[in-house]
Amino acid sequence: MTWTRTVTTDDGVRLWASRSGTGAPLMLCHGGPGLWDMFEDVAELLADLATLHRWDQRGCGRSQRCAGPWTTDRFVADLDAVRRHFGLRRMALLGHSWGAQLALSYALAHPERVSALVYVAGTGIGPDADWHPEYKATFLARLGEHPERLVRWRELTGRPQPTEAEDRERAVLQWSAEFVDRERALEHAGRMADPWFGVNAECNKALNAERRRTWGTADLYAACRGLDLPVLILDGAHDLRPRSAVDSLERALPRVRRVVLPEAGHLPWVEDPQGFRGAVAEAL
Repeated sequence: MTWTRTVTTDDGVRLWASRSGTGAPLMLCHGGPGLWDMFEDVAELLADLATLHRWDQRGCGRSQRCAGPWTTDRFVADLDAVRRHFGLRRMALLGHSWGAQLALSYALAHPERVSALVYVAGTGIGPDADWHPEYKATFLARLGEHPERLVRWRELTGRPQPTEAEDRERAVLQWSAEFVDRERALEHAGRMADPWFGVNAECNKALNAERRRTWGTADLYAACRGLDLPVLILDGAHDLRPRSAVDSLERALPRVRRVVLPEAGHLPWVEDPQGFRGAVAEAL
């Protein structure tokens, strides 16, 4: 059974949250930034392994629309508000993509409140130059396997004021490139967009800009070298973002294990659910 809750942050913003499953607590940090929780499949997959806690990040999805602030520190504080709401002293964290960055940031800020970290499909702790040019080229090549999809995506991306339907169509086309199974890629991406809450573009732009300013610093490497927690880095081998980008994080962490699922892309639980479940189960 899934229980939904409203969590109120210290600055009065209301966040949608839920709890399901049985066992030790596991907090799921969704990707984006600017998106919403898409972890329903993960919650079902892990329901007998942990008590799953999920939330829509501020200004996104089912959470209250607000004016930010759009900073990692604010999002770390929001995550902690969810933790307090559910009465958790310590918890494991699982973060995906941008959520992996958020989960790592929380663990660095509050290591005493984290029992383990599962870092899924992140981009490491180096600068964007380590991965973004290759990601962009690979994305265009993969979407271009269906030229009509690439043409349509470019057309929609260039529209200054797309309708809600056009915004959803653009996202589905973009997300379809994330899947190894090209025949089912649009189906998988469509499920991600159902229900559709709209991308918070302001949130996305601000947090990505912050990452470009602050990631790849000597202080961040030093902080990761001092993180005394068990960490699982979990990747799909066919992620559009080069997995070599995550080497920087793997080298820095003192207690780290890495699992690469050979037949999966950026959302490994979709394309290799049993491999994903087994790796997470061992980490927990």
